Amino acid sequence: MTRRISQVVAGLGALALLSTSAACSSTRDAGTSSTGGTGGGSSLIGIAMPTKSLERWNKDGAYLDELLKKAGYQTTLQYADNKVDQQITQIQNMINQNPKVLVIASIDGTALAPVLQTAKTKGIKVIAYDRLINKTENVDYYATFDNYKVGQLQGEFIKSKLAGLPKPVNLEPFAGSPDDNNAKFFFSGAWDVLSPLVKSGDIVVPSGKAPATNDEWTKIGIQGWGSDTAQSEMQNRLNSFYTGGKKVNIVLSPNDSLALGIAQALEGAGYKPGPEYPIVTGQDADKANVLNIIAGKQSMTVWKDTRTLGDQVAKMVDQIVKGSKVDVNDEKTYNNGTKVVPTYLLPPVVVTKDDIKSKLIDSGFYKASDLGM
Repeated sequence: MTRRISQVVAGLGALALLSTSAACSSTRDAGTSSTGGTGGGSSLIGIAMPTKSLERWNKDGAYLDELLKKAGYQTTLQYADNKVDQQITQIQNMINQNPKVLVIASIDGTALAPVLQTAKTKGIKVIAYDRLINKTENVDYYATFDNYKVGQLQGEFIKSKLAGLPKPVNLEPFAGSPDDNNAKFFFSGAWDVLSPLVKSGDIVVPSGKAPATNDEWTKIGIQGWGSDTAQSEMQNRLNSFYTGGKKVNIVLSPNDSLALGIAQALEGAGYKPGPEYPIVTGQDADKANVLNIIAGKQSMTVWKDTRTLGDQVAKMVDQIVKGSKVDVNDEKTYNNGTKVVPTYLLPPVVVTKDDIKSKLIDSGFYKASDLGM
């Protein structure tokens, strides 16, 4: 963290005081507002997060909130319980408080156009946080990880493991929530690696749930990224297509929430950790999933160190408020259906059992005691 914070200090001098562990463990209830110190012109910044039910959003919201408070900004942090109407109401309430900037991790990236038009009329700048906001010109910037690369890393990991498996290999692919714009990038990145192997016959999908094109990913999407929904879907596939001794060899899971449900379904069907346990992918490095990786119930996760995302967004907020040039590094890729949104992309990282310590613990993302190490 020291090196990364030092890069942000130029724009946010007070950030150097922040303790990462405190930020990552802090949480707030939906509807709670908080105020910072006297720096940053005491400008108000609104932060809208989708839910507290997923570990990563708790960390993201709390970390960004603390960064901005330490920099002297007033903040209001809201969680919307994965309910679109609730998030719209929360954003409208923030707009009524006249913030300088709104940072929004949307639940449904297509539902916010009307409320953001209201923000525009009041001169409020909008940063889309990790999820692109679609079908509106009133989103000024987007900060995220390279989401296509996330899927690529998952696909390449699977491809690297095929050499040791007899052909054809049985794969079951999953995709993320159809209302999350990021999910299509995750799937496309992975499927661009794997679909040629499906076409060659090295990989087969016994359930038949292999999209013919990337654009058909929503057919296997799990609404709301629900672990329970993923578990039920995996159970149905196992019960229907894996009888008479047939085994699934690989499960493409786009994130850790789905991977948890998939692992539960595999356990219920009698799969046990060991050499014949399926390869299961994931994303986010959630604690429960890292523990599953250690236990042999998940093969990898793509880690997006959301502290770096928080650092970058805090820097962008400060640049907006101060009227400085806002850092972006991609002005071509992210077309939201109305405009190409100027974007800052951050790199994702693969984590396996062999490098949990070097990547997750040595970086301070987890303590060794958190993971029983």
